[in-house]
Order: sequence, then C-alpha cells, then structure tokens
Amino acid sequence: MRIRIGHEMTIQIGQDTTLISLTTPEPARHRDYVQPEDYRTTPSVPVQSYVDRFGNICRRMVAPAGSFTLFSDITVNDPGTLDEADPNATEWPVEALPTEVLGFLTASRYVESDLVSDEAWNLFGHIAPGWNRVQYIVNHVNGGLAFDYGLASQFRTAASARHDGVGVCRDFAHLTLAYLRALNIPARYVNGYVGDIGVPAAASAMDFAAWIEVFLGGKWWTFDPRNNQRRIGRVVVARGLDAADVPLINTFGPHRLTGFRVWCHPVDEMGNELDGMLFA
Repeated sequence: MRIRIGHEMTIQIGQDTTLISLTTPEPARHRDYVQPEDYRTTPSVPVQSYVDRFGNICRRMVAPAGSFTLFSDITVNDPGTLDEADPNATEWPVEALPTEVLGFLTASRYVESDLVSDEAWNLFGHIAPGWNRVQYIVNHVNGGLAFDYGLASQFRTAASARHDGVGVCRDFAHLTLAYLRALNIPARYVNGYVGDIGVPAAASAMDFAAWIEVFLGGKWWTFDPRNNQRRIGRVVVARGLDAADVPLINTFGPHRLTGFRVWCHPVDEMGNELDGMLFA
C-alpha cells in the first residue's frame, strides 16, 4: 500500500531566528519513498541537514522575521501490516544488555523514573518479566489517564501526568517510559505519523503522534500507550529519551505558532486518498 504523509507549520517570529526541525522520517524509511520528498520553506532559505546522537535527521536554518512556513509532503510504500508483536519476548537482566541501550534506563527531563520507582515495583514487580508485564503496564497507563487535547502542556512530566490523571499521547508515553525504566526495562520515546488506517477515523484533526519502543528479547518493539492497539502504517520520525530530544521545531528565540496541519492517509497509485477502513 501507499501512504501520503506530511505537514505544514507556520510560525510568526519577531527577528531572524535560527531553528532546527525534526520532522523528517527516519533514514530506514527513505528507501520506501515513491518519489523524493517535497520539502520547502516559505520564504525559501538555505537548509542544512545533519544527524543527531540518536540517529534522527535534523534540519537547521535561519528563519527571517515575520511569517515562516515549513512544508513537507511524502508518499511512502508500506507493507500494510500491523505493528509486530511477540508475547514470548523476554526481558534481559541489566548485565546482559547491549551497551548502546543502557542509556534508555535513565531518568530524563520528562521521564522521572526515579520518582515513580517505588510505585512501579509495588504495582508491577510481582508480574512475571517479559512481554506480558510490559503490556500490563501499557494497559495500566492507558486506563489511568484521560486523553484531553485541550489540556496539553509542554511542561507536564510523567510524574505530573500521573498526578493530574490527564494528558495527550506524549504524556501517556512518558508515564509508561517512567514505569518501565524504573523496572530496568530499556524504553525510548518515539514520534511520527499514525493515520486512521484500519480503524475508524478520529473526530479530531490529524497530529503527529507519540509512542514508545521497548527492548525485549534483543530487539526493539513498538507499544502505543495512547491507542493501546497495534496499528497499520506507522512511520517513525524521531527517537530519544523523551519529548525534549525530539521537538518538531526548536527555535533559538521566541515564536508563535499560527498554522499547523498534518496528514497521513492511504492513497492509490494516482495519489487519490483512500478510506482507511478499506484496510481493516
């Protein structure tokens, strides 16, 4: 199948300002592009690309004062299969973990695993280690937080989401990460595109999504604390310890968001949008 993904974001800034955007799909998906990405800024400015310490593609530029728009449009080939799962995947003891995943055991800005450690062990320590324990934690967070887009806050952390009992997809991800890391299970934050493919269309406007990846049985697996279901057509953009590592736009000066549009939907070979329920 083919999926069309993209975004158009407009900001208002008072002076020439350097910014970095992390909205490009992960390098592994570039081979799936049907044609090169249509990427442009308005006004047009020079753009420098580089890869950060997590392997994410970053775009650096200087936005001129006034209104500035970033636009991206891509069509990708996708196998059209659900997220992989393996209920037999096991947790590895810390001493057996690869060095490169150890960093995903630590607390971070939005994931205060140290603050929820006692709670994590009390709630989940008695459950047999492995896939089912991870899924139990995802179920707990999914059922314990109420989703409310109107109450989104860039300052909300895992601990405060637990206290508030409310959040958006990033808060669901952060709290799940906190519990997992407290139990010595490596887990990382992911953002990207998840369209309504194979599921009824959401009433709200499309947005970038946040989920997590958990290291079990020697590989990373996708879990989605917000939706709590395997999905078709997930496209990873960036990974990190938490949302602080993967901001869509990081400006080195004040800005105001004045326009925001995201799309992710199946298309035919001519580029015509298809009903996502055709793939249910």
